[in-house]
Amino acid sequence: MTRAASDSARRTLLPQGLVLGGVVAGALLVAFRDPNEAGHYPSCPFLAMTGYYCPGCGMMRLVHALTHGDVGTAFGFNPLVFVLLPVFGYMFVRWTVLGARGMPMRSALFRPVVVYSFVGVLAVYWVVRNLPFAAALAP
Repeated sequence: MTRAASDSARRTLLPQGLVLGGVVAGALLVAFRDPNEAGHYPSCPFLAMTGYYCPGCGMMRLVHALTHGDVGTAFGFNPLVFVLLPVFGYMFVRWTVLGARGMPMRSALFRPVVVYSFVGVLAVYWVVRNLPFAAALAP
């Protein structure tokens, strides 16, 4: 591989490297600074203003539990994000592989019907996790 091709490949994968670095840094921070202890992180502004859980509530505790190998507890903190983690992983690997080949990121998951369906599921999850009968969805 020539130096120009090597520099081009490095620049092509820079966004993926930055995203991976950010995710790893965030996971390490949450792994070593327990979000279950008060004062380490700010609380959810939506929860503070309304008293209701947002779809992301429990994500830091989920990451903390996963980094400590407690899968069951992680699922209990935010079931939707837990179920979507493999999808996020697949999308990142696909983005990286296509980027290494010099191809744009394309996926059936970006089609409008899929995106609107996901937004609908997110909205239903947001409402349902705050209802009394669905206390299992609350963090």
